[in-house]
Amino acid sequence: MLTLFDVNRRYHRREMLRVGAFGAGAFGVVNGFTNPSYAAAKGLPITNKSVILLFLHGGPSQIETFDPKMTAPVGVQSVTGEIQTSLPGITFGSSFPQLAQRADRLSIIRSYVSGDGNHDIKPVVCKETAGANIGALYARIAGANRPDTGMPTNAMLFPQSVDSTTGPAITSFGKFESVGQMGAGYAPFVPGAGGDQQQNLELHVAVDRLGDRRTLLSELDRQRFRLDERGRLETVDPLREQAFSTLIGGVAGAFDLSKEDPATIARYDTAPLVRPDQINKKWNNYNHYVDNAKGLGKLLLLARRLCEAGCGFVTVTTSFVWDMHADVNNATIDEGMRYMGPPLDHAIAAFLDDVSSRGLSEKIMLVATGEMGRTPRVNDRGGRDHWGNLAPLLIAGGGAKPGRVIGQSNRDAGEPSSEPIRIKNLVATMLHTLTDPSEVRLIPSLPRELIAAANAEPIAGLI
Repeated sequence: MLTLFDVNRRYHRREMLRVGAFGAGAFGVVNGFTNPSYAAAKGLPITNKSVILLFLHGGPSQIETFDPKMTAPVGVQSVTGEIQTSLPGITFGSSFPQLAQRADRLSIIRSYVSGDGNHDIKPVVCKETAGANIGALYARIAGANRPDTGMPTNAMLFPQSVDSTTGPAITSFGKFESVGQMGAGYAPFVPGAGGDQQQNLELHVAVDRLGDRRTLLSELDRQRFRLDERGRLETVDPLREQAFSTLIGGVAGAFDLSKEDPATIARYDTAPLVRPDQINKKWNNYNHYVDNAKGLGKLLLLARRLCEAGCGFVTVTTSFVWDMHADVNNATIDEGMRYMGPPLDHAIAAFLDDVSSRGLSEKIMLVATGEMGRTPRVNDRGGRDHWGNLAPLLIAGGGAKPGRVIGQSNRDAGEPSSEPIRIKNLVATMLHTLTDPSEVRLIPSLPRELIAAANAEPIAGLI
């Protein structure tokens, strides 16, 4: 069942549209990237691109990921060593051999400053995003759903989106679905795991975006009865037939990984890389380490499917596993990277290969970062503590220039030694990829915070 609700509740529920069994039963994935001619006709300043924000919950170390600093003293330099990349003279932490081979297809920012060392959910939701999930900013411009398919333009994936056996999302540090001043209708669509998602897909839509779809679906409902009676569409003009086929091809299947090629699922699968019996159970975060390995690759695969079906912004959040203090909860940096490095390395490499083979590299931008970085010096327990003056940031695809190392850190990877890149620049980079900021400012009634975010300076040298 596909059900549409007016988020402002100005209509009685019976006035909203409910599309019956033909609208959700065996939907497959359609290539739902924004139709440029439609966007132009409707005056929407959006591009034919999507962004996936992979939020590495807990704060990964900038040193053990992409800035190993092996010339610094022991206690500062990467405890996992370094590995040469495909870029001359550039090394990554040794936990990332697959990404090192693909360094010419992605870019690393070594002067990214998160602003503080607090556990929260920046940059997903922060003052730079006006207190809203970044996808809500995009949805406020593009509309909450694609008019041709009903696909949500903003989605949020937690571990349970792909595996019902994983633990609940960690939300104690902030509400990922926050919309700030954007309006409740622009909140991210959050699928669960299992068949229920395909059985009942509810789309909550702002009423000012419903008009065209209400007319369309009313017509499609009539055509459904013709199909039921005659077994085929007759006397339907090509545009209506295309619309009917698009809806009946639908979006619910995009949420169903069982419809994916098994070989592709296997390529993304990160579960075999870190088995539960390989993880030390003394850490309170044991279950989070297990959940991360089980689900990370499939989360990125699901994100790709949603983008391919027309979703413009997908936030993917891992389990809370990058907090490597070497205390009762968290492993040491050395041990923790053995749990965390291989799944991240494998998942992003699989994603890069997959979107390239599907011709989507220029269509989908992947951003990977956390809420902060880690202290330049290892603590006396073998961990690194919170650090807000430098953090790792990886960006690939979506028109971003590949093979770049942007900015530099100082000798101990504690501060930028070049112009700092800040959250406002990262947010602007994503919004510049998704929209035309010069046109965004002309849209009446947009919150001024959204206009300011879209018109900030993107990361120089990247797009």
